Amino acid sequence: MDADQHPVRGRVVLADDDVLLREGLASLCERVGYEVVGQAGDAGGLMELVETELPDIAIVDIRMPPTQSTEGLKAASAIRERYPSVGILVLSAFVEVEDALELLAGGRSIGYLLKSRITVVDEFLETLDRIRRGGSVVDPSLVQELVAAQRRDDPLSMLSNREREVLGLMAEGRSNAGIGRRLWVTEGTIEKHVRSILGKLRLPEEPDDHRRVLAVLTFLETR
Repeated sequence: MDADQHPVRGRVVLADDDVLLREGLASLCERVGYEVVGQAGDAGGLMELVETELPDIAIVDIRMPPTQSTEGLKAASAIRERYPSVGILVLSAFVEVEDALELLAGGRSIGYLLKSRITVVDEFLETLDRIRRGGSVVDPSLVQELVAAQRRDDPLSMLSNREREVLGLMAEGRSNAGIGRRLWVTEGTIEKHVRSILGKLRLPEEPDDHRRVLAVLTFLETR
């Protein structure tokens, strides 16, 4: 696709301290029909470009000078606050879950993509188009990492489906007998489930009534 032969899809600015990568990215953007109206090597330069050009999309490396930590992310947050109409695509060499969550909480016209993904031209074009139209884009690798992190952090992950069901009914304030009637099993069976739940949640050694309350609180915190 030649940008000179097709209508311009949108205007973008680029920020990355790696000149070769930035030039390659600029060439790719123009190849798929976007006009590159400015490039910067640091967050300060990016902010100046956004202020003067007010582009449709700002493409930002998550790590930039001087500390090579999260300058790009901070700049993206500042752009979102000052210029909410500007779409933002943050690029990263690695999956960085916490940083990505903070960014994606910004809502519409925002994206997070691994740099390795931008070499697939059709996918990159689709990403830019979706952000320009107000959508959000999340790299599949990040999705996998988020799901894995959620599983690691889920205190109920060790419970069986039946135990989760019993715990949910405990949270409703039902007694063991009441839960047994609801699930059509004996009270003794429910007592076994409750003991298993308390053991799997590794609750502190307390009287059973108190541990039962702690189990319910754990359940409610995961909702």
